[in-house]
Amino acid sequence: MNKQPLLILAVCFIAGILFQDKISLDKNIICLLVGICLLISISTFLKSYLLHKAKPYLLGLMFFGIGIILHFFNSFSSQNIAVAKNETIFFKISRKLNSTEKNKKYEAIAQTGSTIFNIVLYIPKDHDELDFNHYYKSNVFITKPKSPEYDFQFDYAQYLRRKNIEYQCYSNNGVSSVQRNDLSLGEKFSQKRLEVLKKINDAKMSSKTKEFLKGIVLADRTETDTQTLQDFNRSGLVHFLAISGTHIVVVFGLFYFLLVRISPLKFRKYAIVSSLTFIWLFAAFIGFGNSVVRSCIMLSIYYGYVLLQRKPDLLHSLALSAFIILIVDTQQIFDVGFQLSFLAVLGIFWLNEPILKYFPKQDNLFKKLIFNTISISVSAQLATLPLVLYYFHQFSFISIIANFFIVPFSEIIIVFSFLMTVLIAFRFNFSLIDQTYDFIIRLLLKIIHWFADFDSLFFENISMNLVEVFSLFLIVYLMRFIILKFNIKNSSRVLMSVFAFFLLRIGFTFYENQKEEILVHEFSKNKILSIKKGDKACFWIQDIADREKIERFIINPYCASRRLNDIEIKSFPKSVRQVVYHGKIYQIN
Repeated sequence: MNKQPLLILAVCFIAGILFQDKISLDKNIICLLVGICLLISISTFLKSYLLHKAKPYLLGLMFFGIGIILHFFNSFSSQNIAVAKNETIFFKISRKLNSTEKNKKYEAIAQTGSTIFNIVLYIPKDHDELDFNHYYKSNVFITKPKSPEYDFQFDYAQYLRRKNIEYQCYSNNGVSSVQRNDLSLGEKFSQKRLEVLKKINDAKMSSKTKEFLKGIVLADRTETDTQTLQDFNRSGLVHFLAISGTHIVVVFGLFYFLLVRISPLKFRKYAIVSSLTFIWLFAAFIGFGNSVVRSCIMLSIYYGYVLLQRKPDLLHSLALSAFIILIVDTQQIFDVGFQLSFLAVLGIFWLNEPILKYFPKQDNLFKKLIFNTISISVSAQLATLPLVLYYFHQFSFISIIANFFIVPFSEIIIVFSFLMTVLIAFRFNFSLIDQTYDFIIRLLLKIIHWFADFDSLFFENISMNLVEVFSLFLIVYLMRFIILKFNIKNSSRVLMSVFAFFLLRIGFTFYENQKEEILVHEFSKNKILSIKKGDKACFWIQDIADREKIERFIINPYCASRRLNDIEIKSFPKSVRQVVYHGKIYQIN
């Protein structure tokens, strides 16, 4: 507690959130916990030897309780709104989401009668973009997303509830609008962002370059084509496309560099304050994503230490940023981006310096930039690998090579992209610069596509449960010691942890392969029958069904969950009601 008090208290706070989410204590117990936390808080001011000794444990217990209490008040409770399936609603958008093949998607605040509720809105893809400058009216089909039938499926209903959304609305009769004059400051920022995005759409560059530019600077990937997203995922470079800490640091560094060059030495501290103010405005402009907010908070705390002439502490900054984000919204702990963002920083703290020692001497700025970029990327990838396998069930060995080639140039591309956005936003048209940027990004996307095409190095449907995840984290933790000092003691610890991981994995696989299972899945009004025997399974799908989507959303998650080694996919006409497999008859309906 003496060395990292904030980090330990943050862990206790997070444990409280997870406990409440799993157990769901009722209101009476929460009131009791409030009283206990108040008593503990008062006891910290009392002078007693026993209380002094017990203070670290009492503080940990208090923050555990605070986590429970805050999550109780922040949990979504069903509104049970009495609405018909077809209803006329008035709404305003709050966020644009990734489009589907047929529809544009928005998060919106809707009203029918006197009832106000949050929705996910679907409108036809050929409809004009909605904006923050208007209120809208539409006749919609209202539905509640259903919880999944089986444990291996993504629970979209729970995902929406964590965002206080319970309904999906499909516009079926056009959308009418009326001008607004009551925009909040946040909505004004969001509207300006939409206007810049529209200006990028009008730029004379290829569509893929424009979508890349919108994603890397303005955190808008809503219209990025499926092939590009797949290339970034398969090459392990999706962190490059997403707005992350690297982007914020680069933007801060660029602005700070310009201010330092034009301001006198005595105003140097004002350059830091101005740069911090700018990145917070930038964060507000692109929508306060998790990794963006975390990066802004950490940079603010770090340079706060610098301005106060105190030694900065990365873990203190990390813990404090976690506190701030989770106090505002405890549901953020369940966001995959939040988890990966904080784990990446922990990985950099734990592994970057040891890995950097294996690189040649950094005797100039270029070497320092390249070697630090590579070591930071490797550290972050190692730390986040267990969760990546758990959530996405895929890994590509080519990602290691791709990161070595692409990441060192990421800062140059981010700066160039940021400058391009500024030029486009202020309508400074320089065709030569546009063509140069377009050429570089198209070349970059081709290289990434080339990396993504190494199918032999790409593995998917990797099974992983939480026990295996924590055993992998243990291996990552022990790697620091063997990197710092390779000896029998450290290497034996790593080997034992690797052996334990594979022993656990073999045990879980053996247990799963003893089961037999017959399931009927429903997907987009289609029936899919699956019969599992040991590590093999056979799937029957209708001829008219979209096989690619069924593989993506049903078959692949099932294979990863049940640890299958071999699958067979068969098709049948829609009129079929029974199938025969290994001499047995199975009902589809």
